[in-house]
Amino acid sequence: MSQPNPYVTLQVAVTATQAEIKAAYRRLVKQYHPDYHPSDRSSHERMAAINAAYEILGDEQCRQAYDAQHRVQQTTAKPDVQRSQAADRELEQWLTLTYNPVSRIIEAVLRSLPRQIDALAADPFDDDLMDHFLTYLQDCRRALTRARYTFQAQPNPAAVAKVAAHLYYCLNQLVDGLDELEQFSHSYDDRYLHTGQELFRIAHRLFAECRLVR
Repeated sequence: MSQPNPYVTLQVAVTATQAEIKAAYRRLVKQYHPDYHPSDRSSHERMAAINAAYEILGDEQCRQAYDAQHRVQQTTAKPDVQRSQAADRELEQWLTLTYNPVSRIIEAVLRSLPRQIDALAADPFDDDLMDHFLTYLQDCRRALTRARYTFQAQPNPAAVAKVAAHLYYCLNQLVDGLDELEQFSHSYDDRYLHTGQELFRIAHRLFAECRLVR
């Protein structure tokens, strides 16, 4: 299965200027933002794809790394030295385009939960507190959707297969944890709350192992 092409996603040519990329991004945001399409369930995924593409092309350094990787993938029959250099470049590009942005999102989500739980604990039956908690869960879900798209947008180099596996399972645990926490908001059954927190703790351990492996 081919990986998403950010140029195709943003509907721009590979020769587009940074100004043209920015203009295309703004146009697509206005066209597909979920706020304008509340009944379209796919709008969040579409916006996540647009945001992930813009994270690559909107930053000149990331764009150059992506373009270089694309050229590397098209090159064949390299001598051993060139092949080693290509592997090093591929690893550096993966760290820049995948590991770093995904890790930032995971870290932000993990760090934010205890504060949100403490705020809700003041009175779980308070409508305003619960509405705030639900908004927080929705924000986390959007962030993790973006992280998943970013993770899937680039191939994982063999040298970091274990790191990539930890990232993948960490993302899955966080998404499952959000599902449990959302169930708590509907039922007020503490079992969902405890399970959600436990899944976040598992994700935290996976993330720590991922960073140690790196």
